[in-house]
Amino acid sequence: MTSATDANQTLFSQVNDFARQTPWLHGIAAGYAKYGVVLFGALILLAVWKGRHAPHAKLAAALWAGIATLVAVGINQPIVSLVAEPRPYQAHPGILVLVARSTDWSFPSDHSVMAGACAVGLLIASRRLGAVAAAAALLMAAARVYVGAHYPVDVLAGLALGCLVAGAGWLLLRAPLVLAVSRVRQLGPVRAWCEPHPGT
Repeated sequence: MTSATDANQTLFSQVNDFARQTPWLHGIAAGYAKYGVVLFGALILLAVWKGRHAPHAKLAAALWAGIATLVAVGINQPIVSLVAEPRPYQAHPGILVLVARSTDWSFPSDHSVMAGACAVGLLIASRRLGAVAAAAALLMAAARVYVGAHYPVDVLAGLALGCLVAGAGWLLLRAPLVLAVSRVRQLGPVRAWCEPHPGT
């Protein structure tokens, strides 16, 4: 356990040193670390839009990407409180920090949980959008460490939890979600907007 902790601290220090040496990346990394969640939201909305006339299962999968993201972040909250891992800048006051200092705990990373769940959810709905989301999720995890907000293990655990919730949740809830979509599509107010095209 000590060796793993040492490796985590060492890797964080190396990333933080790299951040000091790359000031030209600060604005980009800080902006993405803070506002990158907007990209994931846009990808989910795009998946739902593209799936609105697709078969029930495809639209259900697109909707699940958004639901899974919220569920995963909700599941993460008690874990964060239970583990109560201080942020890197709380344990190491002298490090470079490129974002506003939060007072909440560090492990697992909420941003990475969200990104992991969104990526897997979108991979289920659309390989193309899922691939974009997966790349964006890895960038989000890296950015959160780069800006000094999290340790590497925080973001790795967050990605793993998000992926697990989205993947396992779809396996468990696929049938009721598809059924719900099929029934909602029969309602007059939404039929024209998301009725499946003939032959799909």
